[in-house]
Amino acid sequence: MPPSAFSQKVKIKNHILHTHVSHHHVAIYIAGDIIVSDNPGEAIKKWRLIFGLTQTAIATRLNTSPSVISDYESGRRKFPGSRFVKKFVQALIETDLERGGMVINLLERQLLKEKFWIAVLDMREFSEPVPASAFLQAIGAEVVVRPPPGLDIHGYTVVDSVKLVLEVPAAEYVRLYGSTTQRAAIFTKVSTGRSPMIAIKSMSSVLSVKPSLVVLHGLKPDAIDQLAVEIAKRSHIPLATTTMSIEKLIENLRQFK
Repeated sequence: MPPSAFSQKVKIKNHILHTHVSHHHVAIYIAGDIIVSDNPGEAIKKWRLIFGLTQTAIATRLNTSPSVISDYESGRRKFPGSRFVKKFVQALIETDLERGGMVINLLERQLLKEKFWIAVLDMREFSEPVPASAFLQAIGAEVVVRPPPGLDIHGYTVVDSVKLVLEVPAAEYVRLYGSTTQRAAIFTKVSTGRSPMIAIKSMSSVLSVKPSLVVLHGLKPDAIDQLAVEIAKRSHIPLATTTMSIEKLIENLRQFK
């Protein structure tokens, strides 16, 4: 941890309170996480990815070059200091607010100790339905169980499956659907896909709800547990996989209205 971490944290707090007042607690949380981290560069990268920004996008916001951002994230440059962290956090918040504030809202809920939001990486409703074929193409998906003709997707949730299973009460799983069940559930950090599909089967049996589409991130089709595939078939849930980076996946999905 940098030696002046706590004094820098106070400086950042004072700067941020003059802007984005309604979100200052989120800004302070992010800045503090970066400053007290044993690896600030890694923390900077983590938050950039959470907000779905490329190195080029954040560099443009900060009026610097992508190579500078890359150097900070990789540790090739020393800890950037309070002024950079302040500008970095402001850039994250400003960009997200321009996009509708989805990440900010998720973080606010997480800070309020709503356990479900701890597992959510991104969640959004579309203002217009998106054909399943276009949705799958945007994330470079390989289809395992085909969607029915004419299926539309009204929103999506990208969730950390490990945190979902370990930290979120099963009763809160229904919140994966947001305001509609006509959405895609994208599970990251899956090893075989078995656990997410069993969870969905259990939830649909009790609550009579299920996602319109399930995507298993980080797997190729031949790596999926056959039980997961069988559950998808019997439950009539289209199933796909993708190995696209989370950063690019979220960036592509946010292109839809």
